[in-house]
Amino acid sequence: MKKRDFLKSLVNFSIIFFLSILIYSCSENPVETLQSDDDYLRTTAINSSFSNDDNDDDNILSSEILDFDGDGIVADDESSVPVDSIIRWGRRILNVNTNATITNLGDSLKQVDVLKTISGNLIIVASTGGVIDTISKPFVQEQKRIVIFKRVGNRPNPRFNWRLYQYSAIDGETQQPQVGKSNITMSKVEVYRNNVLIITLNGPDFTVNMFNARRFFNSGNFETNPNAQIKFKVFLTSNQSDQDLVMFHWTRNNHGKHRVRFNMTSEVQVGSNWERTFERTFNIFPNHRFGIFNGYISASTKATLFDNNPSLLSTTYMGLVYGVRPN
Repeated sequence: MKKRDFLKSLVNFSIIFFLSILIYSCSENPVETLQSDDDYLRTTAINSSFSNDDNDDDNILSSEILDFDGDGIVADDESSVPVDSIIRWGRRILNVNTNATITNLGDSLKQVDVLKTISGNLIIVASTGGVIDTISKPFVQEQKRIVIFKRVGNRPNPRFNWRLYQYSAIDGETQQPQVGKSNITMSKVEVYRNNVLIITLNGPDFTVNMFNARRFFNSGNFETNPNAQIKFKVFLTSNQSDQDLVMFHWTRNNHGKHRVRFNMTSEVQVGSNWERTFERTFNIFPNHRFGIFNGYISASTKATLFDNNPSLLSTTYMGLVYGVRPN
């Protein structure tokens, strides 16, 4: 081969080689160069766990659904207040649609208003006259939470630029077959640890209650320890003459128990409505995982569980973040 032809071939090979490297590099990490900050927050930050660490607040957004009772029906954790003929019940989630509206709060903060529309079936296994029957009630519910992310970097990949800074309590209600707050509204929830009031959450829109993430000084959150005595007091207004069903739901423990029923402690009729308070005191499960989790308080009409008519299903609920720490 002539020297000129050899040099020409060498140049062509070099060009092809470097072009191959360039094409491979561009295709290797397309998200890092193409995904905007808003796209990352909208599609990833509020839907996926940032890490496997239960202490990372980022994970509470992706675990909202399962921390209620999205795994299906379970028995109530009831040792002193049996739920009549109800054997097992719970939500079976079929679809979750997430809509996120982003507002810039200056250069370093972004507020994300998150609305989740959840559809599924309320499954109830009940015994009537000694006969066990299964009832399925389709539902659609909406829950909202406000989250604020803070810029901590300025790298090409937005994953490394934003961290959860603040988040609100959750506010939710059924939309179908009945609108939850058309029947029951919660105005306030008080949380006591060892008989000391530690937090008050105000409604009826519980997203007004904002908290700092653990990375940013963790202000205002409800934290406790295994075996600690916890009391919840719920204030609500109902248009139902039958006593409402109020429950606390928390992340499932090793025995599958994650729901307790409250006791009504006061009732005053005001016109066509009833002002009621409900309370429940219990101890934190001794082997509860350490970390940060979502807990929920729901208030439902009695017909939601004790009537087999699928058009009678009405629930309003709120969600709070709680932390479990070593003693």
